[in-house]
Amino acid sequence: MGKSVIILGIESSCDDTAAAVIKDGKLLANIVASQNVHKAYGGVVPELASRAHQQNIIPVVDQALKKAGVGKEELSAVAFTRGPGLMGSLLVGTSFAKAFAMGMNIPLIEVNHMQGHILAHFIKTEKMVEKGEESPEFPFLCLTVSGGHTQIVLVNDYFDMKVIGETIDDAAGEAFDKAAKIMGLPYPGGPLIDKYAKEGNPMAFTFSKPQLPELNYSFSGLKTGFMNFINNGTAKNPDFVEQHKADICASIQYTIIDILLNKLKKAAKQHSISRIAIAGGVSANSGLREALYKLEKELGWKVFIPEFEFCTDNAAMIAITGYYKYMRKEYSNQGVAPLPRYILGSNE
Repeated sequence: MGKSVIILGIESSCDDTAAAVIKDGKLLANIVASQNVHKAYGGVVPELASRAHQQNIIPVVDQALKKAGVGKEELSAVAFTRGPGLMGSLLVGTSFAKAFAMGMNIPLIEVNHMQGHILAHFIKTEKMVEKGEESPEFPFLCLTVSGGHTQIVLVNDYFDMKVIGETIDDAAGEAFDKAAKIMGLPYPGGPLIDKYAKEGNPMAFTFSKPQLPELNYSFSGLKTGFMNFINNGTAKNPDFVEQHKADICASIQYTIIDILLNKLKKAAKQHSISRIAIAGGVSANSGLREALYKLEKELGWKVFIPEFEFCTDNAAMIAITGYYKYMRKEYSNQGVAPLPRYILGSNE
């Protein structure tokens, strides 16, 4: 038996500071510190996020190593999110990873955040191994949906990924959060829409859907239409939102999911692929999960949905990507800088 490969993963792209430890492809620890400071502002404030990362990063890494039962001298490499994300947040994680790698004299591995979301499907935990949960076989399609991104990615290999469709304006997660904000729901509103939608009728109200060619998305028109709909309803009845909250949430959620899945169906048909995965924060949405399982039955798809803790931003996905990169000896150097815009499939 050769020496074990132990990777420390660092994630700091937005407002979650996270660290994880993976040993020989199996997850030993996954720690996330969320920031509540943004709730008062109705969205992530980059400067505050950056400061909170500075406070959280050392305790989070310390906790991850302790939980994993791993000493820092046992680590094979440190992997970190280089981008995409908020510059100030990325700087904290990048600077820490560079200093740590230099101090321990171990390789430094940069990870594209979106590649991490997709490779979250290959994280193995003790529980998942016991349950016999499978990872998708290549090639597969992955719908990556988060607050900042909406993409359909053709995944041929761990390192061969091609974006075949994406949003030309807002992301699906933004559409959820903005709809919630228009309704006067607190931030982050996406999970609240999901919660109220369970009690409502998805056919109660209809919203216009964008007619975009090929596999691209657009959500800005839906957002404007929804704002006009709420304004008109409130002008006639000040309690309109309160009285119809569940139905409004169910209807807007149904519309966003329908837009997402219509393009996904088109992509699956075009590429003759029936292995379909989702990734990113919005993949935690119960309506989207249910709709996908329904399509699995109807279209004979094999659907892969990550565990909840691997949907939202986490370091386990960075560590597993780092693990595969380590096996290929794909290391970064100390001159590496964060990239707020980091195109999937590019080197820069």
